[in-house]
Amino acid sequence: DDRFGRRVVTFSCCRMPPSHELDHQRLLEYLKYTLDQYVENDYTIVYFHYGLNSRNKPSLGWLQSAYKEFRQEVYKKNLKALYVVHPTSFIKVLWNIFKPLISHKFGKKVTYFNYLSELHEHLKYDQLIIPPEVLQYDEKLQSLHEGRMPPPTKTPPPRPPLPTQQFGVSLQYLKDKNQGELIPPVLRFTVTYLREKGLRTEGLFRRSASVQTVRKIQRLYNQGKPVNFDDYGDIHIPAVILKTFLRELPQPLLTFQAYEQILGITCVPTALGVHSPFLISGFLQVSQESIFNKMNSSNLACVFGLNLIWPSQGASSLSALVPLNLFTELLIEYYEKIFSAPEAPGEHSLAPRQQGSRAAPLQAAVPRTRATGLTQPTVPLSPLTATRRRL
Repeated sequence: DDRFGRRVVTFSCCRMPPSHELDHQRLLEYLKYTLDQYVENDYTIVYFHYGLNSRNKPSLGWLQSAYKEFRQEVYKKNLKALYVVHPTSFIKVLWNIFKPLISHKFGKKVTYFNYLSELHEHLKYDQLIIPPEVLQYDEKLQSLHEGRMPPPTKTPPPRPPLPTQQFGVSLQYLKDKNQGELIPPVLRFTVTYLREKGLRTEGLFRRSASVQTVRKIQRLYNQGKPVNFDDYGDIHIPAVILKTFLRELPQPLLTFQAYEQILGITCVPTALGVHSPFLISGFLQVSQESIFNKMNSSNLACVFGLNLIWPSQGASSLSALVPLNLFTELLIEYYEKIFSAPEAPGEHSLAPRQQGSRAAPLQAAVPRTRATGLTQPTVPLSPLTATRRRL
């Protein structure tokens, strides 16, 4: 996701083969297939222009065909930003050709970046998968233009966080500053509000909110001032605030230690943290209303997988997305078996027990840890393999 909770799709021209080796019709079908997986949610496209040359450049006719396909409302409606990295004169010529056909509203979504460093403000740059060729070109570009570039602004030394800081600080810091409360205020308030007023909102967690509004609410929280979501009249705002809070944690909620275990998905990691039951129980309640909100456990996992866990260094690979999302889905589906205590730390009756529900296949393998109410595996959870096949 980008910094505003929107899914990010990247396209790298340097990966395109020569035109005579590429079936451009199949390329168009592949692009549509890829975008179709995201267009129901708000999303962002990052286009890396470096690598487009006379050998792999598509024809103007194909570009016109592609434009006709992607001008459909289904693709334009939820596209919130198009970032063009390393633009050239070719891009400017194309823009002038299509400009009469492009609405002013869509034109405002397009932003040009001459250097990769300019993406930092908008994306989690270190978690973005960028081809090495693009990285090398960016380094070369910066060194060539070093003399003509404006002098770099001096970055002030990092300030210590405010005593009331809520975003971008560790869970331990929040606990220390909130009289030992295990559940951080932002996490508690947003989840509670969404439970009370948002469970039947269609597309919950799939929509973004005004960037200005999100930043305003972050400032209020960081200054220790009260936030009343009723004042904003948009149930998607607390949902975005929750995703933003999780994404800006210095360490993911499910911890770095759990990352490799989750990729293996043969056992439940022992270090899920004491905050996880509170959040996952909220997801469970959302999924129980999926007939109204269209957000079942699978959809929630796709939205939150990478917001709950990421590697300590670099970006998650594409191959890691499946086990990360699958693990998140299992946490939601088998909440009462994994977090065997019905009450999370500091909270009562977080999720109603379902009468007559079947025992999950995790139960026999994961005895309860008395101190925290979490489950702790003693043997690999082979039933997860069967669950993976079922899903």
